[in-house]
Amino acid sequence: QVQLVESGGGSVQAGGSLRLSCAASGRTLSTYVMGWFRQAPGKEREFVATISASGGSTYFADSVKGRFIISRDNGKNTLYLQMNSLKPEDTAVYYCAASQRLRTSSESYQYWGQGTQVTVTS
Repeated sequence: QVQLVESGGGSVQAGGSLRLSCAASGRTLSTYVMGWFRQAPGKEREFVATISASGGSTYFADSVKGRFIISRDNGKNTLYLQMNSLKPEDTAVYYCAASQRLRTSSESYQYWGQGTQVTVTS
């Protein structure tokens, strides 16, 4: 069992930056693929980014490519999402999740955090 807790959300103006963190407990993160997803009001949860267990492979949604960076520190059992050049359309609740496979579909992820709100104002 893996428990995930996100932090770092908040309100920022368009063009600004935020860094989200996801701390894991219960089991080591080093054996899991990790991902970030987000859900805006009235919309379905969507894939944002994923990173392999070693950190050697990353994938991003087209909407965030070139602006967001996903990274992990397995020694600290923590996942990160650096979000730059934020836009109002990035406003959503952001969730971290753990999976055994490198996938972009939310159904492939077994463990989820409770989410952290990110609000980008214009």
